[in-house]
Amino acid sequence: MSELPEMLAVVVVRERALPRGADEAVAEAGGAVLLCGTGTAAAAGQLTAATRSWTLESPVAPAALAAALAPLLDAVRVVLLPSSPDGRDLAPRLAFATGRDLRAGATRCDTAEADLVRLDDALEVRVRLTGPSVVTLLPGQRGVDHPTEPPTPTDLTPDPRITSQSAPGITSQSGVGIRGFSAVVRDAEVVEVVEGGAESVELEEAERIFGGGAGLVPDGADGAAVMRDLGEVAAALGASAGATRVVSDAGWVGHERQIGTTGAVVDPRLYVAFGISGATQHTGGLGRPEHVVSINTDPSCPMTAMADLGIVADAPAVLDELARRLLGSRDG
Repeated sequence: MSELPEMLAVVVVRERALPRGADEAVAEAGGAVLLCGTGTAAAAGQLTAATRSWTLESPVAPAALAAALAPLLDAVRVVLLPSSPDGRDLAPRLAFATGRDLRAGATRCDTAEADLVRLDDALEVRVRLTGPSVVTLLPGQRGVDHPTEPPTPTDLTPDPRITSQSAPGITSQSGVGIRGFSAVVRDAEVVEVVEGGAESVELEEAERIFGGGAGLVPDGADGAAVMRDLGEVAAALGASAGATRVVSDAGWVGHERQIGTTGAVVDPRLYVAFGISGATQHTGGLGRPEHVVSINTDPSCPMTAMADLGIVADAPAVLDELARRLLGSRDG
């Protein structure tokens, strides 16, 4: 096979679908990418930043994948993964399997150093990469400068005619095997796959988002309960629930639900803002929604000014009425 470069993006593919941030990781790695998982050849054709690509068709199991990838990465100094769910699962396994340092949560990376965010994105630190490293790159940070025509990938999947006569392949305790690589690894056993609804979708991937601000929580109210109500109403309408920094700082939702330049950067088709005034920090993370609805008592607030539809009303009262109509959980 052709020699792998000093810096390489590794992207986990499921059924030909690329994770969010895949092209950004490829661009940060200079266009070099190794795709592993299922439907890798088709996924390679969807990349817009790749100039060199390799594929390894295999089941998606982090321990088995790490063991299979480890011997292929000897010449690679920096392995860069998008900070997607599969990327975050594979990165520590791969770091352990290859004896590399793990640097998680990067906004920028090259072969010499990486910029990492810490303390809930309040601090960015620059670290020197003194040896071979595994780095995860946060999505929504880089973009792709010059889209390219996807190259023909080089297939690294072992020939089954050879492997059937030689090594039995990697076997994990969950029964997942990758033929052609000799190892025994421990992997999580899949007990059940539960189809998630819109409320479980990561904000960065949601097409509809209901956002809650401080104006959604009346004085003396249980903020966490109000935000749970918002999540239930959002789910009933096929949307995910997000929040402003004030709400997440108060502990009413997890930080992963915070929208803004110091939280999740989103780009939904529809954004409905409940009691959100529209501070620059928040609107800077909204991307370019096709439709914005603002529910606020202040008709002159920035969020209402940028909305396609501004509803001048008490946000808690509107949420209560929606819950009553959609969930039957309110009297009146």
